[in-house]
Formats: sequence, C-alpha cells, structure tokens
Amino acid sequence: MEKKLETTTLGGGCFWCTEAVFDRVKGVERVVSGYSGGNVPGTPTYREVSSGLTGHAEVIQVSFDADVISYEDVLKIFMTTHDPTTLNRQGADVGTQYRSVIYYHTEKQKEIAEKVLADLKPYFDNPIVTELSPFEAFFAAEAEHHNFYNRNPEYGYCRAVISPKIAKLKKMHEKFLKPTIG
Repeated sequence: MEKKLETTTLGGGCFWCTEAVFDRVKGVERVVSGYSGGNVPGTPTYREVSSGLTGHAEVIQVSFDADVISYEDVLKIFMTTHDPTTLNRQGADVGTQYRSVIYYHTEKQKEIAEKVLADLKPYFDNPIVTELSPFEAFFAAEAEHHNFYNRNPEYGYCRAVISPKIAKLKKMHEKFLKPTIG
C-alpha cells in the first residue's frame, strides 16, 4: 500500500530541537532542518540566518504519513513542545530567526492550523504569537545541522534544551512515539 505523504514546514526556535522531537513521532518519514521565510536572494547559510538579517527562520520540513498521523496532531505536538507565546524567542535563542511559525502548504493546512491555534489558545497563560504564513521556499541547512541531537546527545545545549523537550513529548504525546526511538 502506498503511503499518503504530506509535507509541512515549521519553525519553533532552534531547528535542532524541533528536528529531534519529530524524529521520534510515529508516521514521520523524514525531517530536514533548514531555513524558510526570508527575503534575500540565493541560498542562505547558517551564519547569515543567525545574523537575523535575512528574514529566514530556522525551520524543519516534515514529511509524514497522513494515514498514521494527522496534520492536526502534527501541529498539536509542535505547539506543545515549544513555547508559542514568546515573540522571536525560544529560551536563550533570541531573534526573528527563532520565531514560532507554521508555513502552510495548502489552503486546507491553513484552515487546520487556524483551528489548532484557536483550540489551544485557552491552554496557554499568554497569547499565542505563532505566525501563520504561506509556504514559499525551503533551503536545507548545512549537513552538520542534520540529525544533530542524535549525533551529539551529550553536547551541553542538547542536554539542557533538547532533552527536556523530548521528555515533554514523551509525557504529553506518548501514543505518537515511534517504538524504536524513545
């Protein structure tokens, strides 16, 4: 049976974090760290995006099997494993490149995202500031950023920032975890 793959592009701060979370989600076939939403020509580099001057956000592009996990559930996991109430910031990572953003690929994705944002609003003490924008382009990050957490679990940032996000994923979304990766 052929898989029904869909794609979404999400920014929730550092792409190492969001990649590590979605690597562990059942139905997710592929996660690629990269950049989206910028306003400069050419392919951006990590250094350029980190400067905050390109307009790009650090994002992940997720390919998932819609027969295993719905887009709505993908978004619920996304919204509850980062802080969607801090403008241009995730913890110590500050700047527009760390904004909370959902780039929708279709009008149906936009409708679902609007519903999820509205449904989750009462669960947060502060207003949700997640940007909802049409997808335009995605640029894969440099190779050293791919699969970063799985290759460097003892790195200080991974232990201090990413491991707690994975613990939150396990606690809040256990039914969506892949059986092979904890």
